Order: sequence, then C-alpha cells, then structure tokens
Amino acid sequence: MSHTPPHGPHHGHGHHGHGHHHDGEDQVEMLDLSEEILAEHIAATTAWLPVQGSPRRIVDLGCGTGAGTFALLARFPEAHVTAVDSSAEHLDRLGEKARAQGVDERVRRVRADLDSDWPDLGTPELVWASASMHHMADPERALRKVHDLLAPGGLFAVVELAGLPHFLPADAPEDRPGLEARIYAAADRFSAEEMPYRGADWGPMLTGAGFVLEGERVFTANIEGSRNETVGRYALGTLRRVRAAVADELAPDDLAALDRLLDTGGPGGVLRRDDLVLRTERTVWAARRGG
Repeated sequence: MSHTPPHGPHHGHGHHGHGHHHDGEDQVEMLDLSEEILAEHIAATTAWLPVQGSPRRIVDLGCGTGAGTFALLARFPEAHVTAVDSSAEHLDRLGEKARAQGVDERVRRVRADLDSDWPDLGTPELVWASASMHHMADPERALRKVHDLLAPGGLFAVVELAGLPHFLPADAPEDRPGLEARIYAAADRFSAEEMPYRGADWGPMLTGAGFVLEGERVFTANIEGSRNETVGRYALGTLRRVRAAVADELAPDDLAALDRLLDTGGPGGVLRRDDLVLRTERTVWAARRGG
C-alpha cells in the first residue's frame, strides 16, 4: 500500500495501492528496512503462535514485501504461504526475495483489494495479518471472511502496532526537546480520521466474529542505533513521511528542528546521531476457529 504515514512505514501492509511510482519505491524500501531491523522480533512473534500441529497452508493478508511471509516459511518448513497484497510493487519485491532465498516454489503471490472481492485463498490452517487489518474499510466483515476461510481448528493471528516507532530520547533534539512526541501527536490526530481502527483492541472483535481467543501478547523491541546503522535510515524514512503528512500542523520552530533532523549532511541529522534507539511495540492476538 502507499499511504504515507502517520500510518507508519512498517504499518504499511495495507490494501489500497494507489500512490505514485516513487512513493511505491519508497514504501518498498521502508518495508525492507523494517524487515531487516525487526527480523528477530518477528521471528519471536511467529514462534509464540499457539498452532496445532504444523500448518501446511498459510495465508499472509497484506503481506507487504514479505516480512511475515518469510518468517512463517522459516518457522514452518513444510508450509506453503499465499501472500496477498493490493500492491504489485510489493508482490514483485516479495517474489525477488523468494527467488533469492530459494523458497519461490513455496510462495503463491495474489494481488487483491480485500475491500472488494476476496480471491480463492484455499482452506488455510493459519492466517497471519500484520498491521493490515486496520487498513480495511470494513474490518469486521474481513474478520468474518477469515473465520469462514480457515480450516476448522485453524488459527488467525492479528498483529497490531502501538503507533509509530520511536527513535529519539525525550530530551532530544537539544534545541527542541520532546519534538518526536509532538509530531507523533499530530500524526495520530491525522490517522485517527483516516484509519479509525489503527491501534484497536482486536480481541472483542475476533470473538464477535465467532473466534475463540487463544492468547494475547505484547512484544517490544528496543534496538540501539549505534549497533545497527539501518536504524538511522529507517528513522530518516519514517520522519520524512511523517513530515509530509503533518508539516502544516507543526509550530514553525518544531518544523525547523525536524528539518535539521532530516538533513542528511547536517551535524544534527538522524544519520549522524549516536543516541538513536528504535523502540516499538506490537500486540498479537491468536484466535481459533472452532470445529
């Protein structure tokens, strides 16, 4: 999908790919960076899933460029994954990575807008939806669709992110402490109108759609930028996209301070800071179809 955040770059596995080509390339890069940085985090999430046996047929709804797809393939070596997204660019990139990893024959790519007609996705034992359900125009309809799709006893894993990833200490930058909190508050106001289900508690909605809730768990990541240069690039991309959405809402001094952070050649730019830390949190609900 090619919404610009505040919906958050690694939220972005949604179903409305209508952006410009450049936006699509930028989104692909951000999804790839997210996958690289959070690989252990995603692997821990898939390892926790209370599956019964070893699922052979898995669906990844709103797959993006494949962070969840490849984690699931690694976790379940006998499985085949159907990867669904509305963006041809995302699916093309996923295909490139699948070929490079030698798992192309285990991946089926399906381009679909799940707000309209659902394609035939078989009868999977596991459906995974990471940061994609909140993009649906009618999430409750989508939950019922997944319930009816799953094999009896199958598991649905819904992953929701707690807002945008944080990178800066609260007292940074030096000239405008607390800047990140203020620009994210503006971003949250914007996305609350665009995507009212972002950050939702999916538990009651899952039980309302006929699922039995098997577990809920919060996973947190805290990755020091000094040990991972990718964090700086990810921070740069995230803050650029937030700026594009909320520039008109910011006080002039905050906008100027943000632009200094985004200056790739400047001494105060995020690529040169030694205090960056990627802090992010996601909640996972595991829900079973009875039968």
